[in-house]
Parts: sequence; structure tokens; C-alpha cells
Amino acid sequence: MQNRLSFSSFLVIGSMLFALFFGAGNLIFPAQLGQNAGTNLWIATFGFLVTGIGLPFLGILAMGFSGSRNLQELSSRIHPIYGIVFTSLLYLTIGPFFAGPRTGAVAYEIAVSPFVPAGQVQLFLLLFTLLFFGISLYFSLNPAKIVDRIGKIMAPTIVILLVILIGFTFAKPIGVIQNPVGVYNESPFFKGFVEGYGTMDTLASLVFGIIVINVLRSKGITDRKKIISATAKTGFIAAFLLAIIYAGIAYLGATTTEKFGIFDTGGPVLSETSAYYFGTTGTILLTIVIILACLTTSIGLITACAEYFRTIIPKISYKMFVVLFSSLCFIVANFGLANIITFSIPVLMFLYPLAIVLMLLTFASPLFNHSRIVYISATVAAFLVSIIDGITTLYNTLEIDVAEWPAWLNAIVSFYDQVLPLYGDGLGWLVPVLVVMIVTGVIVRLIGR
Repeated sequence: MQNRLSFSSFLVIGSMLFALFFGAGNLIFPAQLGQNAGTNLWIATFGFLVTGIGLPFLGILAMGFSGSRNLQELSSRIHPIYGIVFTSLLYLTIGPFFAGPRTGAVAYEIAVSPFVPAGQVQLFLLLFTLLFFGISLYFSLNPAKIVDRIGKIMAPTIVILLVILIGFTFAKPIGVIQNPVGVYNESPFFKGFVEGYGTMDTLASLVFGIIVINVLRSKGITDRKKIISATAKTGFIAAFLLAIIYAGIAYLGATTTEKFGIFDTGGPVLSETSAYYFGTTGTILLTIVIILACLTTSIGLITACAEYFRTIIPKISYKMFVVLFSSLCFIVANFGLANIITFSIPVLMFLYPLAIVLMLLTFASPLFNHSRIVYISATVAAFLVSIIDGITTLYNTLEIDVAEWPAWLNAIVSFYDQVLPLYGDGLGWLVPVLVVMIVTGVIVRLIGR
């Protein structure tokens, strides 16, 4: 039995983890951040990296540290029903509700939209996503090694193209970095922090962590401490690669605002920049690679969701779930990339604190003897704040004036704003959770439960 892995093995597994996280959809968020952050680029990027890379890294470690077989088992430490509900919502979020449809919408925005005649955007989006998710459906119903092979080829190919594109950006910037826009002017770090939610990688890390652990076990690493150590090393490799790409794309976005203006999403930033530096040939190459990369991500998400829901609802077949989730992805994708991103934010504002708290509890669990009381108390504290954040974000998304909000909601928001540190920055849940964890943890240790 093997007790340690070579550096090359860590590099291979770390690259695999990088490929799992690095979907073409993730390209749009740092590009959009760069355009809006302007001269506050680097502090906003740092905030983005905390949630876009740092938290996913902790998520991977948490799964290794917990010793759980899957996310549902880990979240069931709070309550078995909570475990099913939380895990289901997480899979739906990174699957057919948002991340899945986003793959088709991103492929369209970057690869197809620049060539679409004015006035026919919705028609072409409909036709493209019908074909895109039709192919996803076929391969999800008929899993083939060719999909994995394409995925393994596409990830390094995209990285190479991006490195070349970023290199040109640093060597010969398109324009001068402009002033920050909106919240990026007052709170660039916290705005970048919340924007990192959009990658959904923290949520995905709680699923990907098990994949990495299973790979390590297949290579003979079975001791818990060695699994944690190996997981940390592979996670660091993936995080390092992601940090370079994200920071480079954010800088790219910041240098394009003077010439192109600010786009609604980050998709056109990449296509316009590619056309600027490399002309039609570069745009076509980027188009092909982006479409294939988004396809492999789409197939992976649909397959993973179908496999999970098959385990909790065995009366419905895997194929039926594949058809259902592919259809949902197609329908949601036709609302357009901007709408998908916009309406995902309220859900992420609700779900992210719960995921982060679960990670914190996992690491702190030995300190309070794994008591369910602490798990429940901290989760309830996070829920009471995150549910309000989710509702208010939805109201803002729907552009409902504050004066028209329910009186009870305005009262709670006013109270939270007065008593909770960082509430205005989207982190109002943090201090209450830490206080509850400490207080209940001490009580548990004192009474010996």
C-alpha cells in the first residue's frame, strides 16, 4: 500500500481539480469585475479571490477533514432532513437552475453572439441552446470516454489561449484603466468578495472534494491525516493556477473599458479582446474551444445531478432525471446570461453563508466534541441572516422600491443594519455565527455533552 505520492502525481491530481473548477463560465466574472473595479482593480480582485479560490480550497479540505462519504452525510450532522434539503438545493444551484444553463448562455455570448444579426438575438439563442443541450442530453444518456478526453484537452487549451491573450494585454494594453463604478468605488474588497459567489465554486467544492479523496484512496492513501495533507497539496496547486488566471482576466477586463465601454456581462469582454488582438482567426479558435469546454461542463453537471437525485428518489430512473435536467437547462438558458447571473445572486446570498458555516463547523467540530447542538445553533444563526439577505437581494433584483417592501422585512433589515457588523457589506451573518459557535461550544464542553 502506497503511503505517499510523488510530486508528479500531486501535479496530475491538482490539475484535474483545476479542470473541475475551471469552467468557461468562470471566465466572465473576473472580466466583469475588472471592467467595473477600474483603478480599484487589485483590492477588488483580492476580495474575489477569497471567495472564488480561498473558500473552495477550504471546502476541499473540509471534506477531507470530515471523513464523510459525501456532502449529504456531512450536512446531516445538523439534521438528516436538513442534509437532504441542503444537498438537493446545492446540486440544483450548480446544476439545472443556474450553473448548468449558464454553460449554454456563456457559449452563446462568447462564441456566437458576436456573429448574430441585430434583432435576431433571441431566435439564435433559442436555436443554439436547443442544439447545445440536445448534445448534452445525448452524451449524458450515453456516457462516453470521448467526453472526458475532450474535457482533458479543452482545459489546457483554454489556459494556453488565455495565457497568450493575457500576455498581450500586459504587453500592449487596449486602453487606460478607468475609474471604479458604483460600489467598487466605496467598498471594492467586499464587493469583490460577494462577486466571487458567482463562480459557485465554494458550493461545488463540497462535491469535488469527494472526487479528489476517492482518487487519493485509489492510489493507496487511506490514512486520514495523509488524506488531509494530500488534499491540501492538490488543492493548493489548483488554487494557484486559478489565481493566476482570475487575476490576469480581471486586469484584461480593466484595460478594455476605455475602448469598448462596460458590458452587461463579462462574455463580450473576452470575444472583443480576442478579436482586437488576433482578428477573425483568433475569434473562431476561441469560439470552438469555448463551445466544447462549456459542453463538457454541461454534461458533467447534468450527469452529477441525475446521479445524486437518483439516490434519493430511486423510483425515477437516471435517464428521466437527465431528460428533466437537460430540459430545465434549455429553458433557463433562454432567459439570457445577464438574467441568469442576476437572478442567481439572491439564491447565492442565501446559500453561501450556510455552506461556509458548514465548513467552519467541520474544522471546529473536535473542539466541541462534534455536538449537534453547536451545529444546529450556528446554522440557525446563519439562516436567520442569510434568508433576509436572499429576500432583500431578490427585491432589489426585481427593482422593488424599499418603500414597497413588507413592514416586517424593513423592520428586520433596519435592526440587522444597526446591530450586525458588516451587514451592509453582505457579511452580517459572520459575527453572530462565530459568537454562537463559541458560546454553545463552551457550554457543551462544560456540561460534557
